[in-house]
Amino acid sequence: MWRCLVIEDDLENARYIADGLRAQGHVAVIAAEPGEALRRATAEDWDVVVLDRMLGPRVDGLNILQTMRGLGLRTPVLVLSALSALDERVRGLKAGGDDYLGKPFAFSELAARIEALVRRSRAGEEARLLQMADLRLDLVSRQARRGARPIALKPREFRLLAYLMMHPGQVLTRTMLLEAVWDYRFDPQTNLIDVQVSRLRQKVQAPGEAPLIHTVRGVGYRLGLRPEGA
Repeated sequence: MWRCLVIEDDLENARYIADGLRAQGHVAVIAAEPGEALRRATAEDWDVVVLDRMLGPRVDGLNILQTMRGLGLRTPVLVLSALSALDERVRGLKAGGDDYLGKPFAFSELAARIEALVRRSRAGEEARLLQMADLRLDLVSRQARRGARPIALKPREFRLLAYLMMHPGQVLTRTMLLEAVWDYRFDPQTNLIDVQVSRLRQKVQAPGEAPLIHTVRGVGYRLGLRPEGA
């Protein structure tokens, strides 16, 4: 199920889109007035926005799109327009649109394009997020959380945790960690790894939380819900 905001001042066309999406089991909300459309597009979470290019005689929908992108919102946006000339399509895409569909259109094509945008967006989100149990790491924003608790990480700690989370359940040797996190091609013959893992463990595992970083004696470390062999 998706949450879709339909920004369209032609209520007949807006209902045609919204009713079709609802029939497919999705949530579709119509915003016909430019002020409301801008507020809802920037203040609420949507899986996709369907945006009409011309909202009345004076308002260009691309202004809403540019505001969204200026605020850092990456919500997929499908631009609809009767202006089907190539240069108009280019303007829509350059403004931050993810796709451009000329009017008139068949609902089946609209639905297929929306599905592709949502699928692509969700695939990108999955690629940027790493998760083990209730531990989440965002590779783009570089933020870590254990449940609702934020975890402040130094750059090296972030790299170490990311490498562990990219190899869940796998025993990672000290040599592997030195090469991947510190770019060392030799063993410095120190307890560097053990000290850093200990500090990371203290941040990731607060009192009362299940242990996730396990020591494999004589070998290295493993990220998982249970120690190796348990």
